[in-house]
Amino acid sequence: MYQVFTKSFSVVLISTLALAGCESLPSSGPDFGSNSYAPVNAPAGAPHAVVNVTPQVVKIVEKSRPDLGLGKLKGSGPASIRLGVGDVVAVTIFEASPGGLFVPLESTNSSGNFVNLPDQKVDSAGNISVPYAGSIHAAGLEPAAIQNVIEQRLASRAIEPQAVVTVKSQTSSEVSVLGDVNSPSKFPVNAKGERILDVIARAGGPKQPGYETYVTLQRRSKKTTVYFQTLVRDPSNNIYVLPNDTIYVYREPHAFTAFGAAGENGRFDFSDEQISLSDAMGKAGGLIDNRANPGAVVVYRMESRSVAAKLGVPVEKWQGDEIPVIYLFNLRDSGGFFLASQFPVHNKDVLYIGNAAVVKYLKLINAVGETTTALSAGRNTVNWN
Repeated sequence: MYQVFTKSFSVVLISTLALAGCESLPSSGPDFGSNSYAPVNAPAGAPHAVVNVTPQVVKIVEKSRPDLGLGKLKGSGPASIRLGVGDVVAVTIFEASPGGLFVPLESTNSSGNFVNLPDQKVDSAGNISVPYAGSIHAAGLEPAAIQNVIEQRLASRAIEPQAVVTVKSQTSSEVSVLGDVNSPSKFPVNAKGERILDVIARAGGPKQPGYETYVTLQRRSKKTTVYFQTLVRDPSNNIYVLPNDTIYVYREPHAFTAFGAAGENGRFDFSDEQISLSDAMGKAGGLIDNRANPGAVVVYRMESRSVAAKLGVPVEKWQGDEIPVIYLFNLRDSGGFFLASQFPVHNKDVLYIGNAAVVKYLKLINAVGETTTALSAGRNTVNWN
């Protein structure tokens, strides 16, 4: 009786699963086949575009870089040194001959007809004080402009006066370098002009490898981030720093995630600035021989709008700067491995390797076998009792 029931149940189970298209069987993700999608999937059918990878697609993707740039902060030249509250200056006044306002006739100064005034600190109102010239508003002015003001005010009292203003201490025009550098600190801006890499070098350089490092520049109310390798590779991004800029250096390892019929599922860090899809598959243990469908290797990516347009994606169907794109590889074709070795994997990409169709049927057979075994065990228990 149990034998008849077991066979009947197995037939019913197989029939039920077959009618259901094996959808009730476990799976690690969606099913893909080499002919499942058109080269560009209509967004009306799904919230993403599917692109079959060809040599032309690889060329388009290779030319695009996901690096962030300094954008609206580009184009700034070196900063002019202007005084601010708290800065200290030295003032020296020269006269054409002794007997003037500052150099008496009986002067024994053999170095020349000049006098060094006590160092002047720019007060909270932005002023310095020079004898006989009075209070001079120095905040926001360059040293040369302050010299002119002193000379004009002393012109009617001193003998052909000339002034020299030298910055001795400057705290109002500093740049801060913080984060993942060896010596975080604040530095006065150099008068000749310094670029971002210059001040990072003054802070001891980044602690982590360049391909894992990002740099954020905050300038007044604006803030933008750039990949450290971009600063090195593209000089136009290595702009001049300005007084009161804040530079924050931080580590963010580039990584991709692998799922499906890969040798190992999980998150994998890059070991270099850029890796190819073949590198990524190697890191993930390759395709499982008895499970993987070589025609269903896909890369999920939030692609830039401009790149998606070049790929033929109808970008007008989406809003925003990024469009979800699935790149589909057919590694059943031997040429597919050449494409995989040239295709660059980006940070936060998701690699999925689909199961072969036969895996469903193997799962079906296993499910039936396990059910039959369980029924047989139940029959033996009944017989024993």
